Amino acid sequence: MEYASLDHFLRTGTEALAQGPVAMIFVEDDVELATTMRHHFQCGFNSVLAFMPDAFPLPADVENRIHRIPFDCGTPQMVFDAINRVIEAAPGIWMYYCYNAEYLFYPFCETRSVGEMLTFHGEERRDAMLTYVIDLYADDLSAFPIGVSLDRAFLDRSGYYAQARKDPETGYPRERQLDFFGGIRWRHEEHIPKDSRKIDRISLFKAKAGLKILPNHTFEDQEYNTYACPWHHNLTAAICSFRTAKALKRNPGSTFEIQSFRWHNSTPFEWHSRQLLDLGLMEPGQWF
Repeated sequence: MEYASLDHFLRTGTEALAQGPVAMIFVEDDVELATTMRHHFQCGFNSVLAFMPDAFPLPADVENRIHRIPFDCGTPQMVFDAINRVIEAAPGIWMYYCYNAEYLFYPFCETRSVGEMLTFHGEERRDAMLTYVIDLYADDLSAFPIGVSLDRAFLDRSGYYAQARKDPETGYPRERQLDFFGGIRWRHEEHIPKDSRKIDRISLFKAKAGLKILPNHTFEDQEYNTYACPWHHNLTAAICSFRTAKALKRNPGSTFEIQSFRWHNSTPFEWHSRQLLDLGLMEPGQWF
């Protein structure tokens, strides 16, 4: 379905928010739009909301399944304001957000739906899930100048690390919260703004009254920002993303400095959750 605006959707699209999980996909450019939407259909989201410019076409099979909302991702704040408005409209519903050319993977996603995973996660009294944004990049930038190729995608198999996340008021580390780094954001950090270098994102969460997401991909409710409950490890997921590769190759300040994203720890991406589990890039917790 198509809507005239976000206001129009929130007034008339209540059916799309009646049952979760709901995916919100924010479209920044015209790269891999159909594959992004189809991937999240396959994950089992009940509704897919596509926030995107009117000018971008989509195949009929995708257009007929999404809820298309006119939107310009001009600034990061605009994206988070839109997420907060959807949260306000649908308390109690599990939600997810990402950008185009990003693909959600979670443990055993080849045989289990995202709804099954979130049901289990909720039974463990968790209302949010940590996701790691894993950079993908094409192996040959002469063949793929913007760094995007699904067939020849690579990722870093090592080089990830975490630091304690300090409370800005007390200066002490926050309980069960870490800042995670790695991928091409880490290897090319001189071209990445300091506030954009982290790879952790709370992409899966349960909406509730008063919940607010912040521009740094965390929530005002600090429990939502934790990676696990106090008594054992919980599920985590990964968003495999070409977003950083696109940005680095389209930015005049970095595109000529980067001739290849590959290094000695690059490995082909297999498009399978087992590879991400084996590399330690997501955690099955108690879900078997």
